[in-house]
Amino acid sequence: MSSSPPPPFRWMQQRLEELDQAALRRRLRPADTQSLQLIDQHGQPRINFGSNDYLGLASQPLTAPARPPGDRLPPVDQPPRRGSGASALVCGHTLLHQRLIDALRQLEETEAAVLYPSGYAACSGCVAALARRGDLILSDALNHASLIDGCRLSKAERFVFAHADTEMVEALLKHHRRSFRNAWIVTDSVFSMDGDIAPLQRLAAIAARYDATLIVDEAHGTAVLGSDGSGACAALGIKDQVPIRIGTLSKALGAQGGFVVGPQVVIDYLLNHSRPLIYSTAAAPTTIAAALLGVQSIAEEPKKREHVQRLSRRLRAGLRSLGKDQPADDSLAAGVPIVPIRLGAAEAATAAAEQLWDRGFYVPAIRPPTVPPGTSRLRVSLSAAHSEQQVDALLEAIAHLPVA
Repeated sequence: MSSSPPPPFRWMQQRLEELDQAALRRRLRPADTQSLQLIDQHGQPRINFGSNDYLGLASQPLTAPARPPGDRLPPVDQPPRRGSGASALVCGHTLLHQRLIDALRQLEETEAAVLYPSGYAACSGCVAALARRGDLILSDALNHASLIDGCRLSKAERFVFAHADTEMVEALLKHHRRSFRNAWIVTDSVFSMDGDIAPLQRLAAIAARYDATLIVDEAHGTAVLGSDGSGACAALGIKDQVPIRIGTLSKALGAQGGFVVGPQVVIDYLLNHSRPLIYSTAAAPTTIAAALLGVQSIAEEPKKREHVQRLSRRLRAGLRSLGKDQPADDSLAAGVPIVPIRLGAAEAATAAAEQLWDRGFYVPAIRPPTVPPGTSRLRVSLSAAHSEQQVDALLEAIAHLPVA
C-alpha cells in the first residue's frame, strides 16, 4: 500500500490521479513470455498480440551464428561472453559486432553501417548529430518519439509536416530551402501506431528536386517487407534513393539494439559526433549473436516473412467484414503486421483491451499521448509464430466486444 508522497512530490500524485480519471495512466503488468504466450502472475496464459516479434525469433534459443561465406575474421569464443565491457570506441566492439555490421551492409546494400545500443538511440542519435545549426529538418507529424527527440536535440530549424502530406513538404522546401545550408526530410517507413507506409517514392523525388537528404527509419519494415527483407524502401524500389536508413535489431530480428546504414563518410561522422553511440556501452555480445542469427534468418527463412504478411491480410479482411476500416488486400500496407482497431475514446480502448484479456488475448490499448486525442485504439501486432486459427479466434473475440 502506497503512503502519501512527501510534500515536494505531491504535484506528481495529483498528475497521476488526473491520468487515472482520463483512463490514460500506464502501469506495468508482470508476465512471463513463452513463445507467443503471456503467462500472468496467476499462471494463466494469454495469446500475445502485443509483441513486435514479427518473425517469432525472440523466443527462440540462442545458438552460435554461422560464419558467412568469405568471412575472413578470426573465429570467436562460443558461447559469446555476457557483456561487451566498454563503449564501442574503447574496446566494446567485438568480432561479433563486426560480423553483424558486415551482414547489415550486405542486406542493406550500402557502404557502411554502425550499431547503437537501442533503436531509440539510433534514431535520436543519428538525426541529432547530422542536422546542425543552419540546417532545416522536415519531420512527419506521426514520426516515432525517437525521431522527434532527435529533431528536438539538433540545432537545426524544424518544421513538422502533416502526416504523409508531400504537398506540404514540397511547399516548405520551395519557400525555405534557399535559406538553409542542408535540408533533411525525416520519416518512419512504417508508422508504428497505424501500420501505414510513408509516401517514400514521392518524398525521394522531392528530396532530389530540392537538394535535400531523406532519412528513413525502417524499424517496422526491416525483415518484414521487400523481396530481400530489408524493408519498405526495398519493397518500393528506392533503396538507392534513400542514402541514410535507420533500423532496429529489437523487433523482427528478435534481439536488441539499433543500426544506421549509409555512405562511409556518414557512418564515420556518426562515430565521431553521435553522443548516444560514443558514450554508451556497446550492446552485449549475446545480444549481437542473436541479432546476427536474425539477419541470417531473413535470407534463409523467407517463408516466415510471407506467413506473417498472409496473417495480416487475413486479419484485415476479417476486420473489414466487421465494418473496420483497413487497407485493400493488394496494397503494400495490407501485409504490415501492425493492425490498428480505432475506437476513439481512451476509456473505450482500455475497456476493450481488458475484455480481450479476460477472453484469453493480450492486445494493448494505445492512448494519448502516444496517439492524438480521440484516436485511441487497440493495436494488434502479428508474428510468424501465430497461426491462422489464433487470428480467427481473435477475430471472433473482437466481434463480441460490446465497445468495438
